[in-house]
Amino acid sequence: MPLHPLAEQFAAVAQEYDRGRPDYPPAAVGALAAELGLRPGSRVLDLAAGTGKLTRALVALGLDVVAVEPQAPLRGLLESSGAEILEGVAEAIPVPDASVEAVTVADGFHWFERDTALAEIARVVKPGGALALLSTAPDWSDISWGHVLGELISQRRTPHPYFDGKPFDQTLREDPRWGDPRLVEVAAAQPLSAERIVDYVLSFSWVAGMELAEREAFVAEIRELIGEDVPEQARVRFFMWLSRLG
Repeated sequence: MPLHPLAEQFAAVAQEYDRGRPDYPPAAVGALAAELGLRPGSRVLDLAAGTGKLTRALVALGLDVVAVEPQAPLRGLLESSGAEILEGVAEAIPVPDASVEAVTVADGFHWFERDTALAEIARVVKPGGALALLSTAPDWSDISWGHVLGELISQRRTPHPYFDGKPFDQTLREDPRWGDPRLVEVAAAQPLSAERIVDYVLSFSWVAGMELAEREAFVAEIRELIGEDVPEQARVRFFMWLSRLG
């Protein structure tokens, strides 16, 4: 199945994505494992694994992880994760029926053809197994430029399935195969720098899809806005929608 045209842009910004996007801290993956009853050695599928932001954290927790990612440049950054790596998409997952205890999707569910993907996820999860849909949000609200930068990004953003599509929890509630989802939220401080902010913005699919001159002008505008007022750390919020196969 072809990828969403915007999702294809991640292949060109794999390095920026890996440097700029938040890392999943032990508190987040520990809470995830506890909520889902996962133990060291539990077989988990990280779907649309990208550069391995979540994959590495799951492996570090002692889980037996298979990472599925369709784009070769992103899979290249997964090679050092310690997971089994497979090429594939959510609509045709390349693992056997009832072979994993849980499926995780980090900042990727909005790219899927949801009905087909949820059916495939239900196929590969063991009876009573779990699905976790995760998203991250840097919290720059207490930084002088935080609100203005958020407004700038919102104003420049092109139509995007994450913001313009149906909320994750609503999708799960409407699917009879999955139980009522629960939201678990964890917050943690992470290192911050001007370069990490720039990489974070460059990792947006719609920024990657800009013409070079437009992208460079947008980055210059952001650099001017944040200036030298960049704290060494800032809070990141981790949202996890958890559901079980009925």
